[in-house]
Amino acid sequence: MENIEESSADEQAPTLPERGLFHVWHSAGLSEHLCPERVLLSRPVLQAALGENHGLLLTQGGQVYSFGELLWRDLRIPASAPLLEVSLLGKMVIRVAAGGFHCGALSEQGNIFMWGENTAGQCGLTEKGTVTNITVSEPCLVSVVDSEVVPPVAVRVVDLACGREHSLALSSRNEIWAWGSGCQLGLVTNTFPVWRPQKVEHLACRNVIQIACGAYHSLALVRSLPVQNYNNHSPLEKKEQGQSAYYSVTEREELTTADDAQYCPLGVELTEVTTGETSPRRRCLRRSLQPGGRSAVSSLRAISCPYTEDGNSNTKQMNIPVGGNREPDGRADPPTQIDGIPKSHPLSVWRTNKNPSLADERELHNLLRKLSVHSTETQQSHGPGDSDSLSSHTSDDSCISLTPPTDLFTSSYKDELSNKSQASNFSSSPLGLEEGRLCLETERKALQGQKSSSLTNLNQKGKTAANRRRSLPGTPTHGSPRRRQLCVCRPSSAGQTQAAAPEEAGDSLPSLETEVWSWGRGSEGQLGHGDQLARLQPLCIKSLMGEEVIKVAAGSHHSLALTAQCQVFSWGSNMCGQLGHVNSPVTVPQQVKLSEGLRVWDMSAGQSHSLLLADGDCVQPILLYCGQQQEPMSAQSERPHQSERSCQRSPNRAENYRVKPTVLPFCIEMGYISTVCSGGQSCALLADCNVMGFISAIHELASSERRFYCWLSSVKKLLLTPIRDRESLCPSLGEPCMNLFSALCESFVRLSVLIGRHSTSLSLFLHDAQGRDVTSFPLLTHTDYFLDVYKEYCSAVGNFQVMGGFHSLQKLIRECLGSQQTMFAQLCPADQSVSGDVDLGSLLYRPLQQLHQYSRDLLKLEVCYDVSTIEYQSLHQCCSQYESLSLSLLKKKNEAETTLSFWKTHSGRNTEVLRLPQRRVVCESSNRSLTLQNAGRFSNHWFILFNDTLVHTQFSTHHVYPLTCLWVKPVTEDSSGLYAIKVTCPEENFTLVASTPQEKNKWLRSLNQAVDQVLGGAGPGSSPGMTAMSRTASYMFTGEGRFKDAQYTGCWLAGRVHGRGTMKWPDGRRYCGNFKNGLEDGYGECIIPNKALDKLDTYKGHWRDGKIHGFGKYKYSNGEVYEGCFCDGQRHGYGMLSSGKLAKTSSSVFIGHWIQDKKTGYGVHDDFTRGEKYMGMWLDDHRHGNAVVVTQCGVYYEGTFKENKMSGQGLLVTDDDTAFHGEFSDDWTVNGKAILSLANGDCLDGLFSGEWSTGLKVVGTYTKSVFDEPENKERNTLFRLGQYVVPADQRWSCVFDECWSRLGRDAARGGERTAAWENIAVTITATRRHSPDLSRSQSKVLESLEFIPQHEEPVTTANYDSIRRYLIKACETPIHPLGWLVETLVTVYRMTYVGVGSNRRLLRQAVQEVQAYLTHFYSIVRFLFPGLPVDGGIIPDPPDSPSKNRHNSSTAEQGALVVSCSSLLLPLLLPRLYPPLFTLYSLQEEQKEAQYWEHILRLNKQPDQSLLTFLGVQKKFWPVWVSILGEKKQIVSNSKDACFVSAVETLQQISLSDTACSLASNTFTPSDKLLVIQKTFEELNQEVKPMLEGDFLWCMDDLLPLFLYVVLRARIRNLGAEVSLIEDLMDPNVQLGEIGLMFTTLKACYIQIQGETTT
Repeated sequence: MENIEESSADEQAPTLPERGLFHVWHSAGLSEHLCPERVLLSRPVLQAALGENHGLLLTQGGQVYSFGELLWRDLRIPASAPLLEVSLLGKMVIRVAAGGFHCGALSEQGNIFMWGENTAGQCGLTEKGTVTNITVSEPCLVSVVDSEVVPPVAVRVVDLACGREHSLALSSRNEIWAWGSGCQLGLVTNTFPVWRPQKVEHLACRNVIQIACGAYHSLALVRSLPVQNYNNHSPLEKKEQGQSAYYSVTEREELTTADDAQYCPLGVELTEVTTGETSPRRRCLRRSLQPGGRSAVSSLRAISCPYTEDGNSNTKQMNIPVGGNREPDGRADPPTQIDGIPKSHPLSVWRTNKNPSLADERELHNLLRKLSVHSTETQQSHGPGDSDSLSSHTSDDSCISLTPPTDLFTSSYKDELSNKSQASNFSSSPLGLEEGRLCLETERKALQGQKSSSLTNLNQKGKTAANRRRSLPGTPTHGSPRRRQLCVCRPSSAGQTQAAAPEEAGDSLPSLETEVWSWGRGSEGQLGHGDQLARLQPLCIKSLMGEEVIKVAAGSHHSLALTAQCQVFSWGSNMCGQLGHVNSPVTVPQQVKLSEGLRVWDMSAGQSHSLLLADGDCVQPILLYCGQQQEPMSAQSERPHQSERSCQRSPNRAENYRVKPTVLPFCIEMGYISTVCSGGQSCALLADCNVMGFISAIHELASSERRFYCWLSSVKKLLLTPIRDRESLCPSLGEPCMNLFSALCESFVRLSVLIGRHSTSLSLFLHDAQGRDVTSFPLLTHTDYFLDVYKEYCSAVGNFQVMGGFHSLQKLIRECLGSQQTMFAQLCPADQSVSGDVDLGSLLYRPLQQLHQYSRDLLKLEVCYDVSTIEYQSLHQCCSQYESLSLSLLKKKNEAETTLSFWKTHSGRNTEVLRLPQRRVVCESSNRSLTLQNAGRFSNHWFILFNDTLVHTQFSTHHVYPLTCLWVKPVTEDSSGLYAIKVTCPEENFTLVASTPQEKNKWLRSLNQAVDQVLGGAGPGSSPGMTAMSRTASYMFTGEGRFKDAQYTGCWLAGRVHGRGTMKWPDGRRYCGNFKNGLEDGYGECIIPNKALDKLDTYKGHWRDGKIHGFGKYKYSNGEVYEGCFCDGQRHGYGMLSSGKLAKTSSSVFIGHWIQDKKTGYGVHDDFTRGEKYMGMWLDDHRHGNAVVVTQCGVYYEGTFKENKMSGQGLLVTDDDTAFHGEFSDDWTVNGKAILSLANGDCLDGLFSGEWSTGLKVVGTYTKSVFDEPENKERNTLFRLGQYVVPADQRWSCVFDECWSRLGRDAARGGERTAAWENIAVTITATRRHSPDLSRSQSKVLESLEFIPQHEEPVTTANYDSIRRYLIKACETPIHPLGWLVETLVTVYRMTYVGVGSNRRLLRQAVQEVQAYLTHFYSIVRFLFPGLPVDGGIIPDPPDSPSKNRHNSSTAEQGALVVSCSSLLLPLLLPRLYPPLFTLYSLQEEQKEAQYWEHILRLNKQPDQSLLTFLGVQKKFWPVWVSILGEKKQIVSNSKDACFVSAVETLQQISLSDTACSLASNTFTPSDKLLVIQKTFEELNQEVKPMLEGDFLWCMDDLLPLFLYVVLRARIRNLGAEVSLIEDLMDPNVQLGEIGLMFTTLKACYIQIQGETTT
């Protein structure tokens, strides 16, 4: 006890908080004598929870205090000195909950701690307890574990609620977990108690917002499902969601039953079986706590509600069973009294005993008679006209509540134990699965018999029929699809506005689309389903759907629901008037009767009372109370005697309760109340002191927003919805105004939903005493969204007003209001309500005043903070934004009114065409203040400036100039004295003349402001002449010209299209790209329809001065594709034309030079159809000049062409080496003198005629070859290849010219180097800007290329590597001019020598072409880096740096480096050209390769020692040992491939066939291959050196045989091709050095192997 005394509240520090002040009082006292007791704590109270006779307090810092009767500890703690729960220190509790006789706490980590009574398992299976524990004295952890997942995971809980025998938890995933006993758990189980929390599967797929627990029932606030979700469910999905198999039965009945509103699914009658609450353990617990023979609980119940709180009594209670037999007097057969059998047969629960005992039957009949007399007395005492009278028995055929009042049945445990033979009417054990099945069978039979199974008042049929519930267990929807379709078709009202709730507001704002679900016992109608049946699983309360419920509360036997419209619905027990109304039936939600002007925003429910917190006329909240009140003293003195004979009289219902909620006077003294709390017969509240006006400002903002939302809902209900539903609406307004009215209603609904969600969030903000952070205000976090909604709404109202819509609705408004004029007058401003006129326009503009209210309230909050705080800055910024918008929208309102007045004044057919909803008039010149310059004397010019256009009216003609494309500037006054304004339009320029300087300034300012506003500028703050010259706008061209009838959208500059934009023509033409000075210029994409082929021509590329100019890709509608250069709309320069995709008979590709849209110059034409490839000169689309032709048959021709034909001297060689040299007159047609050389050496000389492929006619001499005949040099000259070939340096000049052009230079004739570098930088920068999808590596490369390197300084060995690295990056980037050059050279090379071009006789040309590439390429590089020497020149080392040998170069002398085009550029180019080039080498060496390979295979069959002996290798070079994986092994006579392994493997790297064939390989270039040869010699030397003594110098006699062995063992394919490639392309500087000698050795080995005899 010492620890308890030390931790009690009265030992705390005397400092009192200014927030979270806790007050508590007894609910049964007279309101005028109530004096709430204040609990003094040193810390603010954040939350309070009240149970039957105890309470919990949560203070700042997560500390928990208890007070009241703590039965589990045998303590009674006064509220003035609450007890600190020491075991919860350090747990950081964020929420507490109090049940009937147990407690719960929720920590910040989502853990649950429970303590108190545990007879029904309501405290769960704690970690410190066992199943046998009937109490848990200290808070213990209760684990919530989801065992459905593998592995099981702990569930984080965010909310907690407790009843009498059960507890509920809400998880962070919005799922409900339950434990305890009874059907109020909502679990599918028949085993009780439930010790471990289990998930309520029926709501597992729903988003639960809040939970609440009554004594034996549960409530859940659930977010509604979207409308489409249910309709899309398949039957299988419905089954998986837990839907009953009887769903189809009820659906079919729904379609056939006209009115079955009495049907309520899943209803069960609880018989008098009791197994839990009156268990011996619970009786013993409460009896043991009775001091002096009287329980502590009953001692505090001196004044109690006239019914037993927990539903137990010492007298039986009955429910009229469904289908029960009725006697002639209308009373049903009473059920049999069954004395609590825990495990009775299920049928005993559901069936009515046909043989009741006579005593029990007589007692029940007496009870019914007494209650009827009591009802009659109550009605007489109140009088028939008393609106506050209360009766639950107003209908003969309604189910009366048989729960007896306290004066009839005492609630003491002593009496309860003395009447063990009599059981409670409620059973704490649940209804099992078998009972549910029997219930469903009973319901089905009732449906088949067309009988109602509901106990709802039959007088409510018409009302409840529309709200009947059709779903069975597991139906997580709003009812049947048919009902839901009707709901969708209904007009939008206060209950159906959430569909318009935008997603932009985010989840931080509460949802208004909610449903209330209930389950558990329903004997008092507390479930709200229209009957008094129990529900095993959660069921949606249909009548509350669409009511925008934002909070639910559960008393012992009644329930409350608070809506966003500040209305309260109540249902359940009304024995003490706690429902706040006298409406029947009490089994369905009914609206609480409130005084006019009260708006409830918080509520709580106790045992026999309800407590409401509402807004009144002032900012400070007021308290409302309804329920039991204290009896007079005379009545109290008689109570003991009445209790003794309570079974012989009925209660006096008129004495101890009030029905209509009344104001508690003491609430004014409590300060600013933020939360109310109820439990048992106690009430409590939390209040705040108004420090620096902060609390009052928050309350004022919240109250204002709630009042605003109620006003919006009333306007929608009284006006907008009835008007929209009128059939005469469309004829009255017309189609245009009808669309505007629909838009107005939609924007109104959107605003209403936003305000409703905002007001709800503000109420929650007031409840959250711990997290009151003003920076989390939705007004601050969603400022942009609020502003957008208000702007949209103001625009919708203004548009409808401008079109005269409100005037057209006057008659409909009067018809819709009818008798509701009084209610409408309350919504109107004071001046309008007095006048009596219905001005809907002024009414709908009223919401704009709320923006000013926001500004005022935020300003009040702003002064509560220091100017340096974040809160102040956020509040100040948002305050300015809302005030600015308020003024702006007020200006728009005035503009709309002015525009409406303008249209009324200037009405007529001519001006009606100018009338548009969004158009507002700014000024007009009807007073002749403005005219056109040089206008005629009798001309009439009227200028009207709207917010979007400038209209020039002359008689009946209108010229409309959009402001988006209007440029205005003043004309400097000259001697003429004209006050002129120059106006520039895309197709017209004119000058306006004002009558006075003042008029000029007025129009100039108005024009500039209007243009600025339409462009999104500052509007009123703009200065004359300061409107943007450059802008983005859309315009339709109407004048003659290239853009006639075209629609342009894009950038402008001073009246001309300039910048990026899109131009669309009516005929389908479309251009999207850059413009300059009114014409296409720069990169653009164009689409041109081809009407003849009904297809599109597309072009992507560059333009200049409105024409295609530069590099681009043109796809023709006939299937041809041209990619190359253009000039003035024609193909000019380098280009590639592919054709034949549509006509395969003419499929071909041409790549080469174009001049003025014709092939002229060198080009390659690949005719896929004929299998021929032409490589030569062109003129005007004809083959003309020297050329080479190869065919797929292997025929090679070189000669001259004229007018597209072979003409003149030519050389023709076939695949078998037959050669023909002579005169050609046509393609493959010879005519004239010629010489034919056959493959065997024979020769035919004479006159030839005919076609080569069909046969030749010859007149001449045939010469047989002679073995020893001397060589005929003249004949050899005739058959020499390449004599008619176009020189290599003249072949692709167009490609290099385009590269020079991209550098800003005309070939090699002119241009500045600095300009070239700037062009490179601009190109790369533009590409980076317009290519956001570049990878990180690509961006880094482009970024490095943007910087211009140091190109002017002399090149030395120090900066030579930087130049080489720059060239590598540039050549790998296609957008760089050098990268484009490399990519294009690779393309033309492959087009020439791939496919048909793979003819071995083209090898010399291919090699010469590569060398020509290097020469031209090096000239461009030297232009960019002028410090580089000429080809083969020397660059020195820096003076202070030693010389170094460098890769791809040779050292000529110490301190110098020899650089050539081959060493610098061949590594960049050859890897991409290697495949076609090496293929030609392989074809050229094919015959020799066959011999070489045959000898390789034969010689490699020999063992190592035999082969070394055969090759003549001296034995001193023979290895004796070989190391394999670090282990030495001796070489024996039969060893093979064991000698010189390292040298062999190194030499194999010379061929790509033995390495990875990719661009990453380093063996493409001759220098790379020479390096491999050098490493091979080094490896060979390293292996021979250990076998020799001292220094050793190689001689060729020793080296050649040994190296020959290495070459043989290397087995290199195509070694002859590799040798030829190295020899042709190697750097001349290394031919005479050591590397050249090594290469000569390799070549000698190849020749030796090839010429080896087979014998």
